[in-house]
Amino acid sequence: MSKPTLAPNSITSFWRTEPHGLDNHRSTPSLPDECDIAIIGAGYAGASVAHHILNQTSSLPEGEKPRIVILEGREACSGATGRNGGHLKPDPYNRIASLARDHGLDAAREVAEFEARHVDAVAELVEKENIDCDLSVTEALDVHTNPEYARVLKEGYDLLVEGGVRPTVETGYISKEGAEKFSGIRNAVACFTYKAAHLWPYKLILHLLQKAVDAGVNLQTNTPVSSITKTSSSSEETWTLSTPRGNIKAKTIIIATNGYTSSLLPQYQDAISPVRGTCSRIVVPPSHYTLHPELRLTNSYMIRHSDWNYDYLIPRSDGSIVVGGARPAFYDQKEKWFNVSDDSKVLEQAVRYFDGYMQRTFCGWEGSGAYTDRVWTGIMGYSADNLPHVGQVPGSEGVWVIAGFTGHGMPQVYLSAEGLARMVVGGVGFKESGLPRLFETGKERLDRASQESQVAGSVPEQKRGSARL
Repeated sequence: MSKPTLAPNSITSFWRTEPHGLDNHRSTPSLPDECDIAIIGAGYAGASVAHHILNQTSSLPEGEKPRIVILEGREACSGATGRNGGHLKPDPYNRIASLARDHGLDAAREVAEFEARHVDAVAELVEKENIDCDLSVTEALDVHTNPEYARVLKEGYDLLVEGGVRPTVETGYISKEGAEKFSGIRNAVACFTYKAAHLWPYKLILHLLQKAVDAGVNLQTNTPVSSITKTSSSSEETWTLSTPRGNIKAKTIIIATNGYTSSLLPQYQDAISPVRGTCSRIVVPPSHYTLHPELRLTNSYMIRHSDWNYDYLIPRSDGSIVVGGARPAFYDQKEKWFNVSDDSKVLEQAVRYFDGYMQRTFCGWEGSGAYTDRVWTGIMGYSADNLPHVGQVPGSEGVWVIAGFTGHGMPQVYLSAEGLARMVVGGVGFKESGLPRLFETGKERLDRASQESQVAGSVPEQKRGSARL
């Protein structure tokens, strides 16, 4: 398995069509020789970690505040965060039911409540700092078109409600009789509704980076880290980060590279895999909304056809719609999306998938004239056990990781970064960090992922289960 590498010429997503002044920024012409904390990755995770470290050390005397450097291999927020669907959508019943079956109700409850808190936490941040990122707090509609799959999820939902899992209790359910009318989705057989939000992710992250730079953080874009090695001096042990522009020494390293994690931490090769996803922007002629104002979308959507086949979309204030998914177009060609780190091109069959999407999916949109304006791709970090890895890297004191969000990072990263910052600069243990217990990285999880990978590799391809996406 080759190690994931950054593509030099990535496709431009809709979110990156208005570059910020920090997009290609270097706080100093050359790298500093050393720092206290080096954060690798300037996306959602890296920017959030820097934000929380600054908040948690703001009361320290000036000479005691940590010297922070952020190293980004390409432009700021050019990875998955700048390419996703703009959803800030917790999951109060689907994955949570699976976690309850596998790890128990209490562990699942922690994850559900942690994700649900993200909507208010990010909304409070945006309001407090007056961030221009098109945030809209709304309802998410999870719409199902497969009766059997909907039945299975309803059973899990009922068990969580019975167990008193608050976010699930607060999730509404509409049965087949009213699902199509309520959601506007053709052939809907069930619908779950709950609080969510959507936003312009690039603008949120660049605000956090600008604030960090203004506070003295040294941001170095277009500076990929090729390796990290442990170094010792007479006084202390440090880490050396190698880049094409020279080396930098750091007492603490935070790996916030998600799908590219194993390029620097090879022990995560089986635990976190790079996965290519596809997203689009659909433009709706204003005449459609003029003639049918009642059809203007106000909610965000997840449209589920099976456990692996689902699309997601958000309506934008300009009338356009961001739609992601297209999995049926390429799912059976695993080599084109699994363990793929190239975001420089989009699969042609995925591009065609979005043509006529609104017309064939939503009731009353047949004559809307909606058309595909842009299609892009991005690299997610899929965890072997569907759970993020957050915490100290096993056997590497001073090296921390926040990665493996499995295409679900928007309602997990911000507060995960807050907990990680508590551990890094506050010295608290994982149990006191406020993070769900299931998010903790560790040798046992890495070993289990390696063992499962070896078992899968020994089974003939035709006998293996369908690859995850």
